[in-house]
Amino acid sequence: MSTQSEQLSHFRALHGPGRILVLPNAWDAASACMIQELGSEAIATSSAAVAWCHGYPDGDAIPTSIVLEAVREIIRVVSIPVSVDSEAGYSSDPQQVAGHVMSLIEAGVAGINIEDGTSAPDLLCAKIRVIKDAAKSKSAEIFINARCDVYLHDLAPDERKLEEAVRRGKLYADAGADGLFLPCMTDLAQIRDAANATELPLNILIMRAAPKVAELKAAGVRRVSAGALTGRAAYGQAYAATRMLLNEGRYDAIFATSGDCPNFNGFFGWKN
Repeated sequence: MSTQSEQLSHFRALHGPGRILVLPNAWDAASACMIQELGSEAIATSSAAVAWCHGYPDGDAIPTSIVLEAVREIIRVVSIPVSVDSEAGYSSDPQQVAGHVMSLIEAGVAGINIEDGTSAPDLLCAKIRVIKDAAKSKSAEIFINARCDVYLHDLAPDERKLEEAVRRGKLYADAGADGLFLPCMTDLAQIRDAANATELPLNILIMRAAPKVAELKAAGVRRVSAGALTGRAAYGQAYAATRMLLNEGRYDAIFATSGDCPNFNGFFGWKN
């Protein structure tokens, strides 16, 4: 089994120039194993979907002990690098954030996402620096993908969003970030400008209006992720099938996709 350091080196390489890492986000061991079996080069978790499947809302509400256990379950069943969406670090205290991230490193995690949300960018800079220092003190490292929410939370006028996102990206790079995530950016020209303006690998979130993967790669994007959308697709299908069963007494929606379910018993070592 690969060490955390080996997984980290592999994960960094997946963000190299001329590449694009496509991440259909997972939320539990089964979804992570399925994503690996379908050929993904790494696993990224969705903080929202992880929270939902454990009975918590998205937004730094889930206890970090539950997050850590969910991550350990994923790492147990996959062999490719794992990156964990850590929301805002589940605390405004950089030291507490770093403590949680160190637990993730010890579990074998190669990378994290951590977001600025509506807080001042200085707070995320402080978190990044303290995480990096804590890891270095243990002769360890982790890939930090800094999520900048200028577009997601409408933190600047439209004509200044790109400028503000790039400004924050430079602050996060100086603090030690390894990647820049700009969710809700969909204009291809702005995406190209952002990719050219940052030294960090640029991550874009898939959306209805987002360009296709090939177009994003040509624009210089090196990572594209699905966020909670893969989990929402799964739960959406289950919701529709359950509603039909309970309200109409019919099974059509259940059997429309149940045959596509992967052989999880086979994935997890069951032998007939």
